[in-house]
Amino acid sequence: MEALEFARIQFGSTTIYHFLFVPLSIGLAPLVAVFHTQYVRTGQERYRRLAKFWGKIFLIIFAMGVVTGIVQEFQFGMNWSDYSWFVGDIFGAPLALEGLLAFFLESTFLGLWIFGWDRLPPKLHAATMWLVVLGTHVSAYFILAANSWMQHPVGYTIDAETGQARLDDFLAVLSNPYLVGQFSHTILASWTTGAFLVLGISAYYLFRQREVEVFTSSARVAVTIAVLSSIGVAFVGHDQAQHLTDAQPMKLAAAEALWDTEEGAALSLFAVGDVDAGRNVIDIGLPQGLSILATNELDGEVQGLNDLQAAYEEEFGAGDYLPPVGVTYWSFRIMVGAGMLMIALALFGVVSSVRGRIADTTSRLNRWWLWSLPFAIALPFLANTAGWILTEMGRQPWVVYGVLRTSDGVSPSVSTWEVVLTLGGFTAIYLVLLAVTIGLIRKQVRTGPPEESDEEVDEDHRTIAPLGAY
Repeated sequence: MEALEFARIQFGSTTIYHFLFVPLSIGLAPLVAVFHTQYVRTGQERYRRLAKFWGKIFLIIFAMGVVTGIVQEFQFGMNWSDYSWFVGDIFGAPLALEGLLAFFLESTFLGLWIFGWDRLPPKLHAATMWLVVLGTHVSAYFILAANSWMQHPVGYTIDAETGQARLDDFLAVLSNPYLVGQFSHTILASWTTGAFLVLGISAYYLFRQREVEVFTSSARVAVTIAVLSSIGVAFVGHDQAQHLTDAQPMKLAAAEALWDTEEGAALSLFAVGDVDAGRNVIDIGLPQGLSILATNELDGEVQGLNDLQAAYEEEFGAGDYLPPVGVTYWSFRIMVGAGMLMIALALFGVVSSVRGRIADTTSRLNRWWLWSLPFAIALPFLANTAGWILTEMGRQPWVVYGVLRTSDGVSPSVSTWEVVLTLGGFTAIYLVLLAVTIGLIRKQVRTGPPEESDEEVDEDHRTIAPLGAY
């Protein structure tokens, strides 16, 4: 293995690790804001306790996201210098806006929220958390604008003298057709992630009949968001598949192990392929399902891997333009499978909530549901990880689709042993950080929500909460 392969492994592993925290912080912030708003609106103590409880977990996740995200930027300049040189003019604007505008917004108002419990008027204090929510979403938009440009380059020209990509139309980058679907998909998946964390931990308490009143409210809010966002992810994913039909047909074909162009193509349920022969040994599919997914037509044409390989060789020259078909194929199925399980669990929870039985442990079925939810916390993380692997690995061998190959973006001066050494170091450090994060969250869960305040709530639902109590 050469430096290129280890650099890809390093960036892939650190990105996946970072992406454990990003969707969770994006999805958890709105829930904290909802609980805080409910406290201001109703003055009920349980909502204050929930806002503080989930707010502390949000802070742990937010801090880990910041720490692990910094590593990504260093890798751009160190392991991928040729890539950074090529895309620097494009990436500079959205990444600068993310840091100077979005991250500044969320970090500033998060500080005000933390230290504002006994200093700010109630409504203004709740508004600071909603501004944190806005900051996390705007931050995600700018980051995804940069990533979407790699998937579907727009608004640029290639400098004839230097060979660099030059930004021509920044609005085109911010309104990239790929970005619309990717942002919607990521945000809905993030809301699902936050909702399932809240739902899973709430179920942990309800199953043990601890703090039932408090966590019944927590579970009802979370399950409502979970069912809406998880179903929303499925619908947005359908639109993304249709966009891939035109923008990245090779990725779509690899995700379905479709080797030859077909009209009325089947949606693959299970396949075992022979990459060298360019065919499937075993292929069980749903007739015409892929054509419906990709074109909304029963007999719609979907391009196959073999035909696309021939077309790319004619357009870009000799080479292997197939992505890792097995990885792309199975990551898609893991993502969809985890998503379907989440939809099923969320739908059951909504029915249980409407019937007023969300905390019921006497019903065997409801008790099983509560027991399963703490384990189901892993489902959105599994789906998120599989989805990013599909997105990035399905684009290979391009780092900028159709413009720059991954092999042309690596740093020429970084040796294999240097990448291996740093990969080992990052792995060790990240394992320690993961253990610390899990330990802090477990401690918070075991401790539970803060005790009820002894202070009286005035007509504006103002309560004094000393900083030490947080």
